[in-house]
Amino acid sequence: MTLDEIVQDIHALEEDMGTYERKYGVLSETFYTAYAEGQEPPETAWVADWNDWAAVHEIWVDRRLRYQSAIETLQKQSGLIELIRRAAHRESIPVPA
Repeated sequence: MTLDEIVQDIHALEEDMGTYERKYGVLSETFYTAYAEGQEPPETAWVADWNDWAAVHEIWVDRRLRYQSAIETLQKQSGLIELIRRAAHRESIPVPA
């Protein structure tokens, strides 16, 4: 996975979360707290949305953590400004495992 792929994933996931946030009127963090506590949706029709929303949020958290870890590692290798330069020029920047 490259740094650009992670960034693209984060943006796509944020768009998905935004759709649910607008539909249900709360931010994903608020929703996910209730979901993680095992609280059930008050309407049966919401179950599929809630399962999808939770999955999107979990993947988003994973990608954010991967991004932060990659930035820390890559910054040590070449410096932050060089990393930004490479990213701005759309160079493929492999993310360390």
